[in-house]
Amino acid sequence: MFSTWQLLKKYSSYYVSALNGKGHGIHSPFVYDFVRRVLIDKRNFYAYNQVEAIRRRLLHDNTLIEVEDFGAGSTINKTNQRSIASIARHSAKSKKWARLLFRIVNYYQPNTILELGTSLGITTAYMALANPKARLITAEGSAAIADQAKRNFQSLQLSSIQQVVGNFDDTLPDILNAVSSLDLVFIDGNHRYEPTLRYFNQLLPHLNATSVVVFDDIHWSQEMEQAWAAIKEHPAVQLSVDLFFVGLVFFNDQFKIKQDFTIRF
Repeated sequence: MFSTWQLLKKYSSYYVSALNGKGHGIHSPFVYDFVRRVLIDKRNFYAYNQVEAIRRRLLHDNTLIEVEDFGAGSTINKTNQRSIASIARHSAKSKKWARLLFRIVNYYQPNTILELGTSLGITTAYMALANPKARLITAEGSAAIADQAKRNFQSLQLSSIQQVVGNFDDTLPDILNAVSSLDLVFIDGNHRYEPTLRYFNQLLPHLNATSVVVFDDIHWSQEMEQAWAAIKEHPAVQLSVDLFFVGLVFFNDQFKIKQDFTIRF
C-alpha cells in the first residue's frame, strides 16, 4: 500500500492531467454520455437518504466483531477484532463513490450484478435499489461482516440479494458456474496483483458486449497499479476509464479503436 504522501502526490498528478470532469474535450460519444448522464448527475435519487441513514447508524455502532481478513496485507485466515463503526469508517465506500455505483446501475440497468467485497453492504444496497429487478450476488470473506450486511439489507427490505460467504478463491468458481452472463461486476477485495488478474480472467467468459467491470482502489498500491495496467491492455477490453480511486472497463467491440480515458471526478 502506498503511503498517504505517495497517494497525495499521485492524486495531484492525476488531477492536473485528467480530462475535464464535465465532458469538455472528450470526443468519444459513449464516454461523453457516461460523463454527462452518470458521472456528474447531481440529482438526489430516492435511495440516497435511505442508505445514508444506515451508514450514519453504523458509524455510531461500537459493537466489536471477529473479522476474518483474506485481503492484501493480511495473513490468510487471520482473525482480528474490529468495531462496526471502524469498518464503516475505513472499509465501506464513501458516499461519493457508492452513489456513483448507484447511478451506473440506474442508467445501464444491468440484469445480473456481481460484487466481490460486500463489507457492511452499503454499495450492495445502493446497487440493489438502483435496479430492484436485477439479480444481485454479493460475496464477502468474513462471516461476521456478512452477517452485519444481512441485517442492513433486512432493514431496507432488500430480500432478493444473494449473499455468498468465504474466500473469493473458493467461492468465485461456484458463483460463476451458476450464472450465464454478468452485466456489471464491482471488485472491491483482495487488492493484490495476482488475485485481481485471476478474478478478472475468471470473469471474462461470463461477460458480454455491454458488460461493465468496476475495480476499486486501482492506485492503492504498486501491485494494484500493475494489475490495472495489465487489465487495460487485455485484448477483450475496448475502453477504460480511470477515475483514480475507481477504474471501469468496457467490452463493446463496436468501439472503433481501443481507448483509455483518465477523467477528473
